[in-house]
Amino acid sequence: MLDGGMTMSFHPVNWPPIFSAKVNNNRTHYRIRFNPSIAIQACSVLVHSNEGEKFHESNKISRSQTPDPLLSPENTVGIIGGVSIFSTLVFLEKLVWLSSRNGEDSIPFVVCSDPAISRQLHVSFPPVNGKGSRIRLNHGTIVKNLRRKRVFLEQSGAGCIVMPCHISHAWQFEVSKGCSVPFLNMGDCVARELKEAKLKPIEAGSNVRIGVLTSNASQLAGFYEEKLQNQGFEVVLPDKETLEHIVVPAIEALQRKDKEGARNLLRIAIQVLLVRAVNCVILASDEFHGLLPSDDPLHKKCIDPMDALARFTIKWAQSTEKKVAKHSSKELS
Repeated sequence: MLDGGMTMSFHPVNWPPIFSAKVNNNRTHYRIRFNPSIAIQACSVLVHSNEGEKFHESNKISRSQTPDPLLSPENTVGIIGGVSIFSTLVFLEKLVWLSSRNGEDSIPFVVCSDPAISRQLHVSFPPVNGKGSRIRLNHGTIVKNLRRKRVFLEQSGAGCIVMPCHISHAWQFEVSKGCSVPFLNMGDCVARELKEAKLKPIEAGSNVRIGVLTSNASQLAGFYEEKLQNQGFEVVLPDKETLEHIVVPAIEALQRKDKEGARNLLRIAIQVLLVRAVNCVILASDEFHGLLPSDDPLHKKCIDPMDALARFTIKWAQSTEKKVAKHSSKELS
């Protein structure tokens, strides 16, 4: 859990709000900093690139090009805030707690969060008909918004970028184009952990089956489907009836603040997938965060992609820190 109080404010200025943190000896220090010079540099990179074109090598940003980075450690993590501020804070809590639970310092990070992006996401849920479905949004505006934040974080000194939001991941390929640092993919993190778990098929003669539960059978489900199939897993998605009569009503119950009703419907949706001989169920929707109690037996059958992303982010940061320390020790010897 986060030990310190947290205050975040957002202002209608011309540069994105920045939230950075460094945890030392279980004491968390936060600061919000608006740096116009960095914002102007970030915007100048985008001005010279058309949204429909690929980034050239000259558009890439390196740490040496940043005269005054917000955070200087090489293992600084840049976080593009999700559509929901709550989801962003959930990821931050996981990142801080998992990286400092053994008494070590938390990894340094900087967050660029813009609640206005949720107003740009006019989501129109398509018919639940599987792979052919698409999210209909103001595509160009969203990609431009997210890409601008990515460049800003690069300029702020981030050594890698993460985007802890299921909806935003629909555009990760385009947002990550031209990125000069690693851009960690939530789907890859989940698929990698499942591969390392060496799961055995529940039914003899079949592949390991993984259930993916999302709020609609759109490209969000396809995002995980591709990653898992590349690792040799068979992906099981909710059928049309389950989506229409269980999953969608669960989301509607949450919107009415009927958490208990939503929780019961989620349990039913998970059971439907488990009956189809899946080893586990990926809860690939921001709405499902924390809905099941940790002591719920079904909770143990589920995977939260935010956990997988946080764990892999910490691995990256800690390995990068070791490499930098090793390199520094060689220079001193």
